[in-house]
Amino acid sequence: MAPARYQTSPPPPSRSALVIGLYAALALTALLLSAGRGDADIYRLDEDVAGWRLALSPLLGFLLGLAVIALSRWAVGTQAWARDLHQSFRHVLGPVTGREIATLAIASAIGEELMFRGALEPWIGLWAQAGIFALLHIGPGKKFLPWTAMAFTLGVLLGLLAHATGDLGGPIVAHFTINFVNLRFIVRVEMPPLGAPAAEA
Repeated sequence: MAPARYQTSPPPPSRSALVIGLYAALALTALLLSAGRGDADIYRLDEDVAGWRLALSPLLGFLLGLAVIALSRWAVGTQAWARDLHQSFRHVLGPVTGREIATLAIASAIGEELMFRGALEPWIGLWAQAGIFALLHIGPGKKFLPWTAMAFTLGVLLGLLAHATGDLGGPIVAHFTINFVNLRFIVRVEMPPLGAPAAEA
């Protein structure tokens, strides 16, 4: 009697693979949108941008990222809504590894900046791209509405930075810095109600 053959299904894709696939699709869509409008260079918004501006752009993005992080730390430390949002994100994210955080931060920074500041902003304008960017950041309940409002504000700031520098270097660096540092903070630090000390996970 021939031995039975067991068919094994392939393992489900990892969370990192899903994240990379999602944002790669977003980046590809952005490239196609930009190419369809006749703009071959999606990264550089100003064809005549000087070299020193290209070099300065990532530094400005890093500084903007640090400013947003400092503001978010202040909010979590002093505002009940921000602390509640922090805890909600901890619950939604669950256990996340450092590699997954880095993957999410890199993929979202590149994919979203190519789409919103690279492809959409030159086409539909600063405020419209920020509005669509905010709609992408709607959470599963009313407690996530401040996150949506913050996404709109950040969409405007990143759009202004892209317009000022003429390229996407600054917005990509800012986006990565904010996501990487804040996600690590959310995952590692549990924030109790205001007045009680924070505890590291």
